[in-house]
Amino acid sequence: MGGVVDPVPDDAPFFIKDYHDYYKTSRGYHERSLNSNDGWNFTAGTALMNTRQYYYAGEIENAVLMVHGEKAHSCYMSRDCFKLLNGGNKELFIIPGAVHTDLYDGGGKDAIPFDKIEDFIRKNI
Repeated sequence: MGGVVDPVPDDAPFFIKDYHDYYKTSRGYHERSLNSNDGWNFTAGTALMNTRQYYYAGEIENAVLMVHGEKAHSCYMSRDCFKLLNGGNKELFIIPGAVHTDLYDGGGKDAIPFDKIEDFIRKNI
């Protein structure tokens, strides 16, 4: 299954353009990166198809800090999962304007909330 498409079609979804801007440029390209090159083994995700990703979310007792970019295509996953968590030591932190790949390296916007992460760890762990 191919890596990130190159070149990007004009009608590609926003997140594909974001991935291209990361994996196909000097910002995130690596010769062994699956997304930078030929992609994943076709059967790599098969085992995950049968999992219930959120099935035990309500049983997590440890502190949880979920950090997600507001414009990330997968932000809904964090929002959905957060609703299932129990306890006062859980937090969902949405970074305004950030996309998925901004949290890999800051995206030139200082998007990674290091102070927030440090504060959460000091209070909860």
